[in-house]
Amino acid sequence: MSVHSLNRSAPVSLPAAALQQLRRWAAERPLRIALRHRRLGEWKAWRWIDVLREVERAAAGLREQGFGAGSRLLLCGAYEPSLLVLALAAHELGGELSTLSRLARGDALREQLRRERPAFAYVQRREQVEHWLRAGVEQTLPLRLFSAQALPRKVGAWDVLPLDRVFAGEPLERGRLAWREAARDAVLWCEEGTEWREGLSQLLSRWLEQGEALAFPESNESAARDRRDIAPTALLASAPRLHSLAADIEARLAPAGSWRRRLCDWTLSDARTPPRRWLKARVRRLLGFQRLQRIDAPSADPRAPTQSSWLRPYLERVA
Repeated sequence: MSVHSLNRSAPVSLPAAALQQLRRWAAERPLRIALRHRRLGEWKAWRWIDVLREVERAAAGLREQGFGAGSRLLLCGAYEPSLLVLALAAHELGGELSTLSRLARGDALREQLRRERPAFAYVQRREQVEHWLRAGVEQTLPLRLFSAQALPRKVGAWDVLPLDRVFAGEPLERGRLAWREAARDAVLWCEEGTEWREGLSQLLSRWLEQGEALAFPESNESAARDRRDIAPTALLASAPRLHSLAADIEARLAPAGSWRRRLCDWTLSDARTPPRRWLKARVRRLLGFQRLQRIDAPSADPRAPTQSSWLRPYLERVA
């Protein structure tokens, strides 16, 4: 065992039965939508059978790239279909997973890369690839750095490779999202990234145990708009994301003390009368909460004063 491997972070723990659960849903509900993601302004959908095929393709591609039992794949980016598929493919091959915050820059990024010394990595965005290359890490140890957005190039012993090098075989034709189906299915919404280290195991556990669809925004900037499109039935969020969401809700509502804000607060105090129900429905639709039933926030305190009054009922429901 090398010295630097002793300094690595502990691998991300995935559900032991993750792949069996995926195969179960692919067999029981092959044509039901499992994943939804907005890409380049258009919603894309993956059925359960599509996800299984993509995991198999990714596992074959990673194997061709030299990834195997005991290898470690470092993931950096937003949680979205490609990242989940790669995580499951690495798990299929007996590999380990680790995550690195997509927000890391400069000295913090340099220190994390020196500690992890990855041989395989997936970095979602082109800008983050550039941050990695400029981090000043000694690039003498081989690294295969996959990214959907970056152009292929070689920097020292680092190979920057397009993500399609991982996926062996015929590419999957991803279908457009069928809105009639989207409108009635239960959907778990997540707008997190690898800065939430526990998020990957939390996400895969909830998705694969329950067999409910997952949906992701195109970016943090479009999250509020995309959430209104999907109207999820549940949210999965870390404590920092919940705080950020509360701040976003506060910014979208009328200023505190104004008559419009007092009107919003009035609807929350008792929404049983028709005018209040109508106003509450309008605000919920603005927030993308018109179908929301619960918020899963494993590390958040539902009674914290920082939580928005528009979030607290959904948190208390699962506390």
